[in-house]
Parts: sequence; structure tokens; C-alpha cells
Amino acid sequence: MTILDTGVKIVRNVGRFTFGDGAVSGVADLVAAKRNEKSPHAVFLIDDYFKDEYYIASSLGAKPTDAVHFVSTVEEPTTQGIDELVTVLKKSGHIEPATIVGFGGGITLDTAKAISNLLTNGGKAADYQGWDLVRVPGVHKIGVPTISGTGSEATRTCVMTNIDTGLKLGMNSDFTVFDHVVLDPNLTRTVPRNQYFYTGMDAYIHCIEALAGSYRNAIGDAYSRETVNLCRNVFLSNDMMTDERRSDLMVASYLGGCAIATSYVGVVHPFSAALSVVFGLHHCVANCIVLNALGEFYPEGHAEFRKMIELQKVELPSGVCANLTDDLRAALIAATIKHEKPLTNALGSNFRATLTDARIISLFEKM
Repeated sequence: MTILDTGVKIVRNVGRFTFGDGAVSGVADLVAAKRNEKSPHAVFLIDDYFKDEYYIASSLGAKPTDAVHFVSTVEEPTTQGIDELVTVLKKSGHIEPATIVGFGGGITLDTAKAISNLLTNGGKAADYQGWDLVRVPGVHKIGVPTISGTGSEATRTCVMTNIDTGLKLGMNSDFTVFDHVVLDPNLTRTVPRNQYFYTGMDAYIHCIEALAGSYRNAIGDAYSRETVNLCRNVFLSNDMMTDERRSDLMVASYLGGCAIATSYVGVVHPFSAALSVVFGLHHCVANCIVLNALGEFYPEGHAEFRKMIELQKVELPSGVCANLTDDLRAALIAATIKHEKPLTNALGSNFRATLTDARIISLFEKM
């Protein structure tokens, strides 16, 4: 039985977290504390945004014998890409690392969580796309987000796209949760303004969807409400990127991740996943494009979102689905309706009565 059946869920949260300006300086000590005679090495997965900053790995505690890989963020994680990285780590002898450090945005954090599970469970990444398919705990892992919004630092999933099947779905498991998260608002100082907004809105969208859904509980609602309030503090302010607002958003991102670990998203995320699968759009910007077109499902959230865009003077892409072919229409429909759980959460088990093929395409044509 799951929350889908009973409304009750046993949830594992992040084991420990460290928060505050300068908190990243403690990562090296966390890594050192995990090293031992059996597992003397560590793995560092770093967002390639930082690839020219040579000191990053050493500042996190990396040694010459450790594995350091810069994770490309041009595209979102794929099951095939995850499998390739696991193979590289095994060939270099980093099969049982003391810990894995993920340093970056949602793509890098999700990659770290997936690698952790595969090193101990074996098989291929695609084998674990779904709910509670991971059999044993993964390698100890530390998450250090450098941008706020995805909630990957707190969730029990790591989202991947299987290129062969077109399925965008995560390893939803309690074993996917980070063991330690380091939240340092200083790390978000250099994020480009539009990206900061798109990614931050992921936390907001997670929670307006959760609060409008059927699979709710008091704890999930509490996380969601506080996340929404913090996002309002940030995006309805005169400047979303002040020190105080960046701190607020980092907390909102973490709480938003906790929220969807106890509840579910809704209509926006399945449509967003389809845009990512079919057009290769990054998740957070796709979310914004979708919410902008789906005001009828979340009228209050949509109105507030439009006000946030205006206040922060953010550019939102348009015309993404302006010239759809029959093949693209079919692909968008298939990639959307695969996400039965969030659509059921939002619209009920008979969601296809609302989201007919024609209705789905009419909504995409607004994007």
C-alpha cells in the first residue's frame, strides 16, 4: 500500500544538513570523516559551470587519488549517460568510494544520487526508473546545491530520461535521499538572473501543485505552505537576489523538496517532462513555460506567477510549440500521459476525460 491508496506515507528525510553562509567550507571535513582503510577514496561530481575554477575540487577535500568528474549540464541526465559514468568509475577503481559529493544544480545532484545507488545495486539506471525498485542503500553521499529551486537536495528521487523509450522518470526510493546536505547561500551569488528565476520557480510550482492535489497530508501541506510563503518573499520583492532573498530561496528549495517527498506534483510537471523529452528543454524553464499556459488549472498560482515575472523583469521563452508536426504532437501526448501518478493526483483517475489528445495539444500550442 502507498500514499496513493491510503494517504499515509513513511518518508525518509535527509540524514543531516548544514546551513549558513560559508557552510561549504566544512565539506572537506565531512569527506575526511568518511574515509577509512577499506574505502580511502571519494568521488566528486561537480557541475561543469565550475570547470575552469581549478581550486573547487581541492577545496571540497579531493585528493589526487580521488575521482573528480565535471558533469555536463547542456542536457538533463539520461539513463545511458549515468550508465557510462558508472562504467568509468569502475574502470578507474572507484567501485566502493567512502562518499560521493555532488556539487552543483539539480542535474549534478541527481547524477550523484543515481551513481550512488548503481554502485551498490548493480544493473542499469533504467532498471530503477519507478517507485521503490532500489534494493539496498547506496554509497554515502553529500549534496551541495549551488542554485536553489529543484529540491533535489531533499527529494527521494533523481530524474533521468531513457532516450530509447522516451520515459522521463526518477529512481524514487528512500535510498536515493542524500545522507548530508550543505546549504550555503553564498554559492548562489553568481547565478544568471533568468536561470535563478526559472530554477527558483520549480520550488514554487512543486508546492502549488501539491496543495491543489488529492494526495495530501498535514506534514506535506506544512512544507508546501512555508515554501510558497518564502517564494513570495523572494519573487514579490523588489530584488530577488539580495543576500536575504537568496537565503530564503535556498530554504524554500529544501522545504519544497521535503514537500514533494510526502506528496505529489500535478499537471505542470507531466507537460514539462514532455517538453524536456521532445524538445530538450531544461526542466525548470519548461515548468515556467507550462505554468504560463495552464492558468485554468492553477488560477491563483498563475496570476501570482505572472506578477513575479513582471516584478523581476524576467524573460520567458515563447513559441516553443508554434510549428508542431503530427509526429511531434504524438510524441508530446505520449510523454505527457505516461505520468499517471501526478495527473491522477491533480485530476483524478479518469484524467484522460479532461486531457483528451486534442485538449493536450491545444494546451501545448499555447506554449
